[in-house]
Amino acid sequence: MAQAQQPEKVSFWGRLKQIGMVFRFTARRDRLFVPMVVVGTVLPLGAGILMAVLGGSPFWLPIGFMISLLAVMIILNFRSRTAMLAEAEGQPGAAASIVKTIRGDWRVHAAVSATTQQDMVHLVIGRPGVILLGEGNPGRLRGLIAQQRKRLSRVIGNADLRDYVVGNDQGQLPLNKIQTTLLKLPRTISGKEVNALDKRVTALGTRPQMPKGAIPKNMRPPKMRGTMRPR
Repeated sequence: MAQAQQPEKVSFWGRLKQIGMVFRFTARRDRLFVPMVVVGTVLPLGAGILMAVLGGSPFWLPIGFMISLLAVMIILNFRSRTAMLAEAEGQPGAAASIVKTIRGDWRVHAAVSATTQQDMVHLVIGRPGVILLGEGNPGRLRGLIAQQRKRLSRVIGNADLRDYVVGNDQGQLPLNKIQTTLLKLPRTISGKEVNALDKRVTALGTRPQMPKGAIPKNMRPPKMRGTMRPR
């Protein structure tokens, strides 16, 4: 597994461009987003202007502006995440993408095991230990998860090993609950132990395996014409 890459530095204008893209994305998918932004902008600005007029001091104007900006960013953060989760629902690999956005030191290795029906198991290493997230058919996932648990048990030592099946049925972990669930898990190992555990798991060779099931025709080896005669 490749090591996590360092995040690229983004310039101020690049950051503004990203915020604009997120704003447009959220506005197209959330009809309550724009009204909430309007309210979050108008109320603090109006209060600042009113206080400046009544108090006779322009000091309240920048305060109202800053509160408006803060309110818009808070609204954008929460509503954009909701829109992104709704967009990701049902998409293969969505669980791994969600974990990558969680704050903290999380080592995400997507699809360490998969089938041709797009059932997959993601491996996550963090302060709570080792976590397996399964996406797809629960029946097929049981075998994939059991296989990964057996492999990982050789190298993880006393680290906790948990597994979840992502979905909306009873006993499953909904996509929008992944972040809160992982953040609530007890921190049982240190940051140094996370690094050491990640190295041991990498040495184990937890690379994506050949999907189980029928091999697609375009991936089958060509048939040999004739037979090899011994000399």
